[in-house]
Amino acid sequence: MIVKGELLNNKKYSELLNEIKSKIRSAQLKAAVSVNKELLSLYWQIGKRIVEEQKKTNWGDSFIEKLAYDLRKEFPSLKGFSRTNIFNIRKWYLFYSKADKKVQQLVGQVPWGHNVLIINKSRTIKEAAFYIYETTNNNWSRNVLLNNIDFGLYSRNGKSINNFTITMPKIQSDLAIETIKDPYIFDFLTLSEKYSEKEFENELMHHIVSFLLELGAGFAFVGKQYHLEVSKTDYYIDLLFYHLKLRCYIVIELKIGEFKPEYAGKLNFYLSVVDNQLKKKDDNPSIGIILCKTKDKITAEYSLRDIKKPIGVSEYKLVKAIPKNLKPELPSVAELEKELGKDAIKKRQ
Repeated sequence: MIVKGELLNNKKYSELLNEIKSKIRSAQLKAAVSVNKELLSLYWQIGKRIVEEQKKTNWGDSFIEKLAYDLRKEFPSLKGFSRTNIFNIRKWYLFYSKADKKVQQLVGQVPWGHNVLIINKSRTIKEAAFYIYETTNNNWSRNVLLNNIDFGLYSRNGKSINNFTITMPKIQSDLAIETIKDPYIFDFLTLSEKYSEKEFENELMHHIVSFLLELGAGFAFVGKQYHLEVSKTDYYIDLLFYHLKLRCYIVIELKIGEFKPEYAGKLNFYLSVVDNQLKKKDDNPSIGIILCKTKDKITAEYSLRDIKKPIGVSEYKLVKAIPKNLKPELPSVAELEKELGKDAIKKRQ
């Protein structure tokens, strides 16, 4: 193992350092390093050379530390050559070096900060590619990406129980399957311990922006308790959306308990009415989603088997839950600040 001191006068190391310096200067001439495509191209070349040299030599981590120091010294105004980032560059290259060209091209479409987050959180190239695609497709910020990774969007996407493949054309059914999640994570809700369906619905509407983000790209809100009239009888859909990519209405029914077979029959009826009364000539058939607290997989599958309308059954998860009787007892922000102020005074005394 070569240590830092031995690298100072090592001819091979000096040649590698000069080569990387030259590559950086070349990238600066083509475009500013801050331009994402050029920056990632540069990082790929650096990562490749580091991996190649470490395979041919016995240089360990001290080599990367020395390289980072020398690059920062040579390019003090440029960010991205810290010890941590050089290690990230090597890890990023190793992660994608065996991926196909299509994935490698996709990688170059997201910012470096997103790339680092994805490789450190993904277990496979397939999972990483999913998050890269979703980031570019939905224009996710780094915080939105982190939130979706932490809540396991990859493992939830396309996992609902549904009858889409037998009720829709393949192109639309494939998109619908990928659109519907299971479960949905409603961590932004604060509900009482024994909440009602009405309270659940009102909370979702109160946090409509967060709700739409969790539903995913393409959902446009139409209305809640949307009124339908059939044979002079009034009916009300819990939530009605229009999906811009699927080009169809999405009817969502909220259930606070376990899934029951009769829910599918009622939603099938709503879909028939929506298709008859709201659907335009160019729209695709409407899709129904039953959002329930829990479901039995076999029961749900049997319930949808002979239904002709496209329906999916998904669970939802509530991360936060505050018992209703405790809400009045919780201190307000002003009260907390007041108490914290008292503590600070006591400490000073």
